[in-house]
Amino acid sequence: MSDLPLRSQLAVALGRTAARMSRIAGRGDGSVIGGRIGLRLDPELLTRLAKDRKLVLVSATNGKTTTTRLITSAMTPLGEVATNAFGANMPTGHVSALASAPTARYGVLECDEKYVPMVLAETGANVVALMNLSRDQMDRAAEIWLLAGKWRRALEASPQSHVIANCDDPLVTWGASTAKSVTWVAAGQHWREDSWCCPECGGPLDRQDTDEDSDWRCRQCHFARPRPDWTLKGDHITTPDGRVLPLSGLSLPGRANRSNALVALAVVARFGVPPEQALPLLAEVKSVAGRYTTVEHEGRRIRLLLSKNPAGWLEAFDVLQPAPGPVALSINAQGPDGRDTSWLWDVDYRILRGRPVWVAGERRIDLAARLEAAEVAFTLVDDIDQAVMAVPPGHLDVIANYTAFQNIRTRYGRVV
Repeated sequence: MSDLPLRSQLAVALGRTAARMSRIAGRGDGSVIGGRIGLRLDPELLTRLAKDRKLVLVSATNGKTTTTRLITSAMTPLGEVATNAFGANMPTGHVSALASAPTARYGVLECDEKYVPMVLAETGANVVALMNLSRDQMDRAAEIWLLAGKWRRALEASPQSHVIANCDDPLVTWGASTAKSVTWVAAGQHWREDSWCCPECGGPLDRQDTDEDSDWRCRQCHFARPRPDWTLKGDHITTPDGRVLPLSGLSLPGRANRSNALVALAVVARFGVPPEQALPLLAEVKSVAGRYTTVEHEGRRIRLLLSKNPAGWLEAFDVLQPAPGPVALSINAQGPDGRDTSWLWDVDYRILRGRPVWVAGERRIDLAARLEAAEVAFTLVDDIDQAVMAVPPGHLDVIANYTAFQNIRTRYGRVV
């Protein structure tokens, strides 16, 4: 840090002070306000802080916070790692993360999909991990084909960056295909409703799924799924040299987290950490910014699940307790959530039939209308406390979108 210009050192110091005051005031972890002040004083602060570090950018519509945490854990044998562990995934959060670990040679930064081109241009990241793209906050991020096109142009202009990309997602494949160097990872695509058409020509995509492999290709042009270097089948991965290793030791539940773990293994392998060394470190991650955490309240064991778009709800359903376990759902539509709740109609809620379901949140009426159309019985409540206390002592799964999730975390005990 001492080799930074005086202006930058001052920006870092004032940013840290603002972050500390934010934490003392209970306004959050301070990563956003600290970075905002730092960038206001020195607009080139992110570039200066990234210099001479080996950086990883992690981006996706779903799973980027978890995958960032997994990569960071697996990279600990290399030394200190700077990271935005709590999801502040825009340049302000990146500045705070790098400033808080001035001696860290490595950095793993979760990056909002929209900001990938800007952050890549300013940091020259060594590795970019791209996992999935689906519709999310259309009022803020716009059409995902536009995002994939911006990725293409950014990666073409950054030939020094190696890309780890999920070849099972056609939009990710298209977005990554201009990179000079790519490792293709077959991490699966569980939500396909946003990628039935070829992003190259607009023609239909033909898909073929077997027990051994999945494949897709355009019926009208050359665009097709690349041959993967890493693959995931059930609870096992296959490495580029053909070894088959189990993922059964993961602490985080569900198929989405097995996919996240595969991406993490491919990333850390680029830095010389072999899968056999990385796997036990992945297993040490049991909760990510409160996701998957179980908290105790009045005899209830409340498990917190974050879902902020249709693809995320599909993954949350995958890890629910077996029916007829109770579920509470909470939906807001504040700025970080996206104001438009029409995406609720893209989610198939019929899987909740036969369960006791409670509906809370600022936009509970919107969700109630969707559940009624899906013929899911539910109880409307004013707040999550009513739902929790209506459940007999025992297990309760709570699924909430972003701001509702943060409110619930604060209410029942903020955990990492």
